[in-house]
Amino acid sequence: MRMIGLIGGMSWESSAQYYRLINQGVRDAIGPTASARCLLWSFDFAEIERLQHRGNWPALGERLVDAATRLERAGADLLLICTNTMHRLAGEVERAVSVPLLHIADPTAARIAARGLRRVGLLGTAFTMEQDFYKGRLRERDGIEVLVPAAGDRTAIHRIIYEELVAGIVRPESRAVFRQVIARLVAAGAEAVILGCTEIMLLVDATDSAVPLFDTTTLHAQAAVAAALA
Repeated sequence: MRMIGLIGGMSWESSAQYYRLINQGVRDAIGPTASARCLLWSFDFAEIERLQHRGNWPALGERLVDAATRLERAGADLLLICTNTMHRLAGEVERAVSVPLLHIADPTAARIAARGLRRVGLLGTAFTMEQDFYKGRLRERDGIEVLVPAAGDRTAIHRIIYEELVAGIVRPESRAVFRQVIARLVAAGAEAVILGCTEIMLLVDATDSAVPLFDTTTLHAQAAVAAALA
C-alpha cells in the first residue's frame, strides 16, 4: 500500500472527513482491520483564511509547497490538497515535488463524464466559483460547461462556508439557502451540481437536489484509496 500525504486543516472539519473516508475505503477493499498508510499536515486555518481574504496567494503558495515537500521527505508516495480553493496553487505544488498530486477536480470530472453529463452547476467558496482555476480545468480538459450562481447567491454560499461550516456549525436555514441556490442552477440548465467545497457535504446531501450532486470530498478520497492500492 502506498503512503498517502494529506495537506489538510483547511478546515479540519473536512480533513476529518477525508481521514474517515480514506480509512473506510481501505477497510472495505482489504478487510475489517485494515487502515490506510497516511501522513497528515494540518494547517491552522485561521492563518490560511486571513491570507485568502487578503489575496496573498504567494504566501499561501509558499506554505503549501513547504507542507508538500515535508510530506514527500517523510515518505508520502502521493499527495492530496484537502480543499478545493487551495487548488488555485496546485501547479506550484506539482512543480515542487516528484510524487503525484491527485487534483481534486479530476475524479469529479471523470464521474460527470461517466454519467454522460456536459453542463453542471458549481458551489464553493467565492474563490472557487469566481476564479478560473477549477472551472477552467473542467472546461479545457473535459469539455464540461460550468454554471455558477448569481452574485447574491455566491455571497450567501461563501458566508455560510466561512462563518458556519468551517466551524462545524450546521443550520437548517443555511441548508434551505443551499437548496434554493441548487434549484436556481437547475432552472438555469444544470444537469448536476458539484459540491465544490470540502465542507459542503456536512450540510447538503442528495435529498436536497432534483439532479445528481457530486461531492468532491468523497470522490477525492475514493481516488486516493484507488491510487494507494494500485
